[in-house]
Amino acid sequence: MSAEEAMQAFGPPESMHAVGSDVHGIARRHGPTAFGDDMRRFVNLTVTLAKTEFKLRYFGSVLGYLWSLMRPLLFFGVLFVVYTQILKMHATIKPYAVYLLTGIIIWTFFMEATSAAVPCLVAREGLLRKMRFPRLVIPLSVALTALFNLATNLIVVVVFALALGCYPRLSWLEMPVLILLMAMLAVGAGSLLSVLYVRFRDMQPIWEVLSQVLFYGAPIIYAAASYGSYAHLAMLNPIAMIMTQMGRAFVDPSAPSAAFYIGGTVRLLIPLAIIAGVLGLGLWFFNREAPRIAENI
Repeated sequence: MSAEEAMQAFGPPESMHAVGSDVHGIARRHGPTAFGDDMRRFVNLTVTLAKTEFKLRYFGSVLGYLWSLMRPLLFFGVLFVVYTQILKMHATIKPYAVYLLTGIIIWTFFMEATSAAVPCLVAREGLLRKMRFPRLVIPLSVALTALFNLATNLIVVVVFALALGCYPRLSWLEMPVLILLMAMLAVGAGSLLSVLYVRFRDMQPIWEVLSQVLFYGAPIIYAAASYGSYAHLAMLNPIAMIMTQMGRAFVDPSAPSAAFYIGGTVRLLIPLAIIAGVLGLGLWFFNREAPRIAENI
């Protein structure tokens, strides 16, 4: 099933819904919206489109899922050798290999969700012009597809962690919460970037540069202790907060928490507020631009 067939399964073409009338009986045209009028249809359409994209990605590939896993694993291998064997840099979190692999896998999810979201509306130009459906379905399905990949990749992470002596404990229950926070950040940023790209095609190279800054500015290849006296400022970055707490919850329970580095549990409300702000801004701006997306492409 193609993406267009998936859309048609949940709703008729836009022309069949586009005309209505006001209180005076005058015909007027309704523009498409971000969320639509039926939340159940909105959710079903998002899940169906994400499943379709996930299946199409590996359709006809002999190795299939293995290819999606090879990229973060190879990246992990290069960084691990460079930082432990060549530069002789070791994180304060042990085992460092588990911390590095987990951080790369979670970062890969964030990058996949946001980078693929940037051109997703323009890539669906034909669909946007022919079909009437909630526009937010497209960037949300991109994030959901990335989440499917993250779920499968985390299986490898857990096996790797068990092999290196990281055994299950209650703090592992924090991982779904941390992943949810990262997903909220990715959805907010992806929604904002996708609709900005419709008007400004420079957004793709700009995001490529900014994402590199975010990667090296977050404690993924190093521990938060490397920030030194600037740790409390670095933890204002939601990604740095999530990665630091991930290291304590999943890898090393003796490692300092994000609350320790930022200067208290109450101050964690700042990066949490930033996540909520990015999500809210992305959804608000997308909803505002939704009726004009097709005509602006």
